[in-house]
Amino acid sequence: QVQLVESGGGSVQAGGSLRLSCVASRYYYCMGWFRQIPGKEREGVAAVNSGGRLTYADSVKGRFNISRDDAKNTLYLQMNSLKPEDTAIYYCAATISTFVSPPLVAGRYGYWGQGTQVTVSS
Repeated sequence: QVQLVESGGGSVQAGGSLRLSCVASRYYYCMGWFRQIPGKEREGVAAVNSGGRLTYADSVKGRFNISRDDAKNTLYLQMNSLKPEDTAIYYCAATISTFVSPPLVAGRYGYWGQGTQVTVSS
């Protein structure tokens, strides 16, 4: 059974940091992080493929860093200089498709975790 399990969410004050982790039950070529606020569409945050190509949303460039450890089938998202507008449920996503440039489009990913809440207070 395919599983993606996120951890690391929580509450932090603005300017603080959090590190999200996502452990997958198998290897995926392309993995990413998305976030969603109730009533809004799921937004792509960052993505990475096994070739090391990275994609970031403009809103998180310079603050967030995505990485992966394929030996552990684990995806990470280091979030620094957090802002209240980063508050959302963060989801891990994965696909076996071999995208040259990892997409930030939710429909390109077939596997999803249950999400972890990140709350940033001002």
